[in-house]
Amino acid sequence: MHTVLKALSVTALSTLLVSAALAQQAAAPATPSEGIVVTAADLAAIVAKQPTDKNGFQSFMQLAPYNVNMEHRVNVPQNASVHDTEAELFYVVKGSTTLVTGGKLVDGKQNGVNWTGSGIEGGLEAKLNAGDFVLVPEGVPHWFSKVDGDVTLMSLHLPRSK
Repeated sequence: MHTVLKALSVTALSTLLVSAALAQQAAAPATPSEGIVVTAADLAAIVAKQPTDKNGFQSFMQLAPYNVNMEHRVNVPQNASVHDTEAELFYVVKGSTTLVTGGKLVDGKQNGVNWTGSGIEGGLEAKLNAGDFVLVPEGVPHWFSKVDGDVTLMSLHLPRSK
Protein backbone atom coordinates (compact mmCIF):
# COMPACT_ATOMS: atom_id res chain seq x y z
CA MET A 1 0.00 0.00 0.00
CA HIS A 2 2.90 2.32 0.79
CA THR A 3 4.20 1.87 -2.77
CA VAL A 4 0.75 2.64 -4.18
CA LEU A 5 0.56 5.86 -2.11
CA LYS A 6 3.99 6.91 -3.39
CA ALA A 7 3.00 6.20 -6.99
CA LEU A 8 -0.27 8.12 -6.61
CA SER A 9 1.55 11.05 -4.99
CA VAL A 10 4.17 11.19 -7.74
CA THR A 11 1.45 11.02 -10.39
CA ALA A 12 -0.55 13.77 -8.66
CA LEU A 13 2.51 16.00 -8.32
CA SER A 14 3.49 15.44 -11.96
CA THR A 15 -0.04 16.22 -13.13
CA LEU A 16 -0.12 19.35 -10.98
CA LEU A 17 3.20 20.63 -12.27
CA VAL A 18 2.25 20.00 -15.92
CA SER A 19 -1.13 21.67 -15.35
CA ALA A 20 0.51 24.66 -13.68
CA ALA A 21 3.00 24.97 -16.54
CA LEU A 22 0.22 24.80 -19.14
CA ALA A 23 -1.85 27.35 -17.23
CA GLN A 24 1.14 29.67 -17.03
CA GLN A 25 1.78 29.29 -20.77
CA ALA A 26 -1.83 30.15 -21.51
CA ALA A 27 -1.63 33.26 -19.32
CA ALA A 28 1.69 34.49 -20.69
CA PRO A 29 4.16 32.98 -23.12
CA ALA A 30 7.02 31.30 -21.29
CA THR A 31 10.61 31.52 -22.42
CA PRO A 32 13.30 28.92 -21.76
CA SER A 33 14.97 31.32 -19.32
CA GLU A 34 11.91 31.38 -17.03
CA GLY A 35 11.46 28.96 -14.19
CA ILE A 36 12.27 28.39 -10.56
CA VAL A 37 15.24 26.34 -9.45
CA VAL A 38 16.02 25.50 -5.84
CA THR A 39 19.15 23.40 -5.53
CA ALA A 40 19.86 20.88 -2.79
CA ALA A 41 22.39 23.39 -1.43
CA ASP A 42 19.71 26.12 -1.38
CA LEU A 43 17.33 23.88 0.55
CA ALA A 44 20.11 22.82 2.94
CA ALA A 45 20.84 26.51 3.67
CA ILE A 46 17.14 27.14 4.40
CA VAL A 47 17.02 24.14 6.75
CA ALA A 48 20.27 25.19 8.49
CA LYS A 49 18.64 28.51 9.47
CA GLN A 50 15.74 26.81 11.27
CA PRO A 51 15.52 26.75 15.06
CA THR A 52 16.40 23.51 16.85
CA ASP A 53 13.98 24.00 19.78
CA LYS A 54 10.77 24.70 17.84
CA ASN A 55 9.22 24.08 14.45
CA GLY A 56 10.37 26.14 11.47
CA PHE A 57 8.62 26.95 8.20
CA GLN A 58 9.65 28.74 5.02
CA SER A 59 8.01 29.06 1.63
CA PHE A 60 10.70 28.68 -1.03
CA MET A 61 8.84 28.44 -4.36
CA GLN A 62 5.74 30.29 -5.50
CA LEU A 63 3.67 29.93 -8.64
CA ALA A 64 0.22 31.25 -7.80
CA PRO A 65 -1.88 29.70 -6.48
CA TYR A 66 0.77 27.15 -5.40
CA ASN A 67 3.43 27.51 -2.72
CA VAL A 68 6.12 24.94 -2.02
CA ASN A 69 7.15 25.04 1.63
CA MET A 70 9.90 23.62 3.80
CA GLU A 71 8.62 22.45 7.17
CA HIS A 72 11.22 21.61 9.77
CA ARG A 73 9.60 19.88 12.74
CA VAL A 74 11.24 18.97 16.04
CA ASN A 75 10.24 16.70 18.90
CA VAL A 76 7.65 19.01 20.51
CA PRO A 77 3.85 18.57 20.62
CA GLN A 78 2.44 19.18 17.12
CA ASN A 79 -0.98 20.56 16.18
CA ALA A 80 -3.34 18.58 13.99
CA SER A 81 -4.80 20.29 10.91
CA VAL A 82 -7.68 20.12 8.46
CA HIS A 83 -7.74 22.18 5.25
CA ASP A 84 -11.28 22.55 3.90
CA THR A 85 -10.35 23.60 0.35
CA GLU A 86 -6.79 22.34 -0.17
CA ALA A 87 -5.22 18.92 -0.43
CA GLU A 88 -1.67 18.76 0.94
CA LEU A 89 1.26 16.84 -0.48
CA PHE A 90 4.20 16.02 1.80
CA TYR A 91 7.62 14.72 0.81
CA VAL A 92 10.00 13.67 3.60
CA VAL A 93 13.39 15.23 2.80
CA LYS A 94 15.23 14.11 5.94
CA GLY A 95 14.42 12.34 9.20
CA SER A 96 11.37 10.37 10.26
CA THR A 97 7.98 11.00 11.79
CA THR A 98 4.61 9.38 12.42
CA LEU A 99 1.64 10.86 10.58
CA VAL A 100 -1.98 10.17 11.53
CA THR A 101 -4.62 10.84 8.84
CA GLY A 102 -8.39 10.63 9.05
CA GLY A 103 -10.21 10.18 12.33
CA LYS A 104 -11.65 13.09 14.28
CA LEU A 105 -9.91 16.38 15.11
CA VAL A 106 -9.59 16.93 18.89
CA ASP A 107 -10.37 20.42 20.27
CA GLY A 108 -10.82 21.81 16.74
CA LYS A 109 -10.73 25.57 16.23
CA GLN A 110 -11.51 27.17 12.87
CA ASN A 111 -9.11 29.65 11.31
CA GLY A 112 -10.63 30.76 8.00
CA VAL A 113 -10.92 27.65 5.81
CA ASN A 114 -8.49 25.70 8.01
CA TRP A 115 -8.89 23.97 11.34
CA THR A 116 -6.32 23.18 14.03
CA GLY A 117 -6.56 20.90 17.02
CA SER A 118 -4.49 19.21 19.69
CA GLY A 119 -4.55 15.80 18.01
CA ILE A 120 -6.69 13.20 16.28
CA GLU A 121 -8.89 10.45 17.69
CA GLY A 122 -8.74 7.33 15.53
CA GLY A 123 -7.36 7.59 12.02
CA LEU A 124 -4.63 5.74 10.18
CA GLU A 125 -1.08 5.89 11.57
CA ALA A 126 1.87 5.74 9.14
CA LYS A 127 5.60 5.81 9.89
CA LEU A 128 7.32 8.11 7.37
CA ASN A 129 11.01 8.19 6.46
CA ALA A 130 13.19 10.17 4.06
CA GLY A 131 11.97 9.68 0.49
CA ASP A 132 8.32 9.00 1.41
CA PHE A 133 5.37 10.90 -0.11
CA VAL A 134 1.92 11.43 1.40
CA LEU A 135 -1.09 13.05 -0.24
CA VAL A 136 -3.78 14.23 2.22
CA PRO A 137 -7.10 15.13 0.54
CA GLU A 138 -8.91 18.32 1.53
CA GLY A 139 -11.15 17.92 4.56
CA VAL A 140 -9.04 15.09 6.04
CA PRO A 141 -7.49 15.62 9.50
CA HIS A 142 -3.73 15.06 9.62
CA TRP A 143 -1.28 15.17 12.51
CA PHE A 144 2.40 14.51 13.02
CA SER A 145 1.88 12.63 16.27
CA LYS A 146 5.55 11.80 16.82
CA VAL A 147 8.74 13.35 15.44
CA ASP A 148 11.89 11.27 15.83
CA GLY A 149 14.43 13.95 16.74
CA ASP A 150 13.69 16.26 13.81
CA VAL A 151 12.20 15.91 10.34
CA THR A 152 12.38 18.10 7.25
CA LEU A 153 9.40 18.01 4.90
CA MET A 154 8.48 19.64 1.64
CA SER A 155 4.79 20.54 1.61
CA LEU A 156 2.62 21.72 -1.24
CA HIS A 157 -0.96 22.92 -0.74
CA LEU A 158 -3.15 22.02 -3.71
CA PRO A 159 -6.23 24.27 -4.03
CA ARG A 160 -9.27 22.27 -5.05
CA SER A 161 -12.73 23.43 -5.99
CA LYS A 162 -15.72 21.76 -4.42
